Amino acid sequence: MREIFAGLPWWVKWVAVPVIALVVFGGVIASVVGFVIGLLFKVLVFVALVGGLIYIVRKFTSSSSSRGDW
Repeated sequence: MREIFAGLPWWVKWVAVPVIALVVFGGVIASVVGFVIGLLFKVLVFVALVGGLIYIVRKFTSSSSSRGDW
């Protein structure tokens, strides 16, 4: 493989080949990146909802226990 690229100009190795790879595999790369970003967003929403639920439950139980002391 190195012998094939050895005789080519620099712009073929560093510009043309990556552009061709992006054109050919661009859809696959975009779908993988979109899936990962979507998954991270769902994980962040899950963590926020669980944290909010824990906060509400602790606030509710602490206020109800202080009323029980009356």
